[in-house]
Amino acid sequence: MTVTTSGAQTGQRHNHPGSGRRKAPVFTKGRQLETKALDEIRALLGEGERRRDLLIEYLHAIQDKYGSLSAAHLQALAEDMHLPMAEVFEVATFYAHFDVVLDGEQAPAPLTIRVCDSLTCEMKGAKALLAELPGKLGREVRVVPAPCMGRCANAPVAEVGHRHIGNATIESLAAAAESGDTHPVIPAYTDFDKYRADGGYGLLESCLKGDRTADDMVKTMQDSGLRGLGGAGFPSGLKWKIIREQPKPRVMAVNGDEGEPGTFKDRHYLETDPHRFIEGMLVAAWATEIERVYVYTRDEYPGVIKVLKDELAKVEKAGLSKGVTIEVRRGAGAYICGEESAMMESIEGKRGLPRHKPPYPTQVGLFGLPTLPHNVETLFWVRDIVEKGPDWFASEGRNGRKGLRSFSVSGRVKQPGVKLAPAGITIRELIEEFCGGMEDGHDFKAYLPGGASGGILPASLDDIPLDFDTLQPHGCFIGSAAVIVLSDRDNMKDVALNLMRFFEDESCGQCTPCRNGTEKAVQLMSQDSWDKPLLEELSTVMMDASICGLGQAAPNPILTAMKHFPEDL
Repeated sequence: MTVTTSGAQTGQRHNHPGSGRRKAPVFTKGRQLETKALDEIRALLGEGERRRDLLIEYLHAIQDKYGSLSAAHLQALAEDMHLPMAEVFEVATFYAHFDVVLDGEQAPAPLTIRVCDSLTCEMKGAKALLAELPGKLGREVRVVPAPCMGRCANAPVAEVGHRHIGNATIESLAAAAESGDTHPVIPAYTDFDKYRADGGYGLLESCLKGDRTADDMVKTMQDSGLRGLGGAGFPSGLKWKIIREQPKPRVMAVNGDEGEPGTFKDRHYLETDPHRFIEGMLVAAWATEIERVYVYTRDEYPGVIKVLKDELAKVEKAGLSKGVTIEVRRGAGAYICGEESAMMESIEGKRGLPRHKPPYPTQVGLFGLPTLPHNVETLFWVRDIVEKGPDWFASEGRNGRKGLRSFSVSGRVKQPGVKLAPAGITIRELIEEFCGGMEDGHDFKAYLPGGASGGILPASLDDIPLDFDTLQPHGCFIGSAAVIVLSDRDNMKDVALNLMRFFEDESCGQCTPCRNGTEKAVQLMSQDSWDKPLLEELSTVMMDASICGLGQAAPNPILTAMKHFPEDL
């Protein structure tokens, strides 16, 4: 016979001595699900299956709606997705643009102003903005430093909500905050109708009709000599050939997360001629028999995200993307996701932690499938190369180099911006012929040929052809061709420290050499004088033992500064 007691009715167990049972608590352990929060999440995300790979998209939806991510909403999302709370929490706290608010913590102010503190913006006055701006605004506005926003030609730059302000001043930012207009600026660009009227998508249609063969397309790309323009420089035609040899299904992952300080070429092309990129992407998918494409774009580019979604809808409606599903994925503020395997982890809805290689993405990539990773600008050139012939692209170049390069130029020049110039051009030629020379009152002292990780070179080395494989003998590389020009008013110790602080902030933390090495380097570089032997030893460890390119390249500013500018240290 079972006897029910009042204790049993309340969920308690009456344990007897020697029974071996522990007394259960009178309440359920752990965070309790809030019905209201669950109802809000389900109303926001709508009906239908919850996809694990869309976790970051769901987090964006919550942040956009409520201004932050409360613990109650994170718990409700975990419940709705049938995921452990820890898994949702670790993803939400990994990305800088998510504001996680725990119990007892105060939610951020309704409006956030992010001020870029990367190198070019610091050179142009970002420190003063960060110091003075909070005192000019009320408590309803939060001011925080942020890494490069990809608008270095208009430094200093700040983001008011989702609206970017170039050449920012205290007055312009205060006025923007007061206006309440926090929507992204949508620039004028070549839309679908204009692109079609000018002959756009003719190449894609000829492919779909069978007027061209995939083998011919791959050969054309190989003959052109086009290399990946995201920084790695792997031959594009060879990449297409390799992926075609892999079993189906295959996918494509397009890297639009150009977080390297000084880089903004991809944003320029997507904001001016997005369909040239889209057509190149669809041609690549056709040639490699890929049916699903993921376009990963920076959260710092809200205008680009809107343009892509609007124009891709038009392409789909016109029947030009038939057989290919394209998803635009929004990053969340993590430089590491510019590394291709970390990007794939993020697309899968995870923390952006780089993967060990091998296997390589072309073998085992996104969702475990053979994956064709491509940079935005690489695909942008596909149409021109095919229509004008591979010799057109290969015939460009100087100093024995071949092809064209889109240089993102910022710093102490009169006319910064994206400069389409011959591969192999020298820095002196680039400054004088494409940038209007140095700013008045500034003498050319040094330059970064490849962004924060590309190292620093003195003006005396102004005759090196700027291209793949030409800078390595000098301890540098061109990467994504982000050129930052420095003058006699810039101290190289301060420059190198700014770059290392960026790497410290952006390290994903997965491996000890990078996580601890960047932090230790900042401490050493902040001293009045550098302990050069120790910094050299630390750099060797980071370069030899870090998992991915972030930690491997982070010491470049240290080593090149010590080599070329000992007088500043």
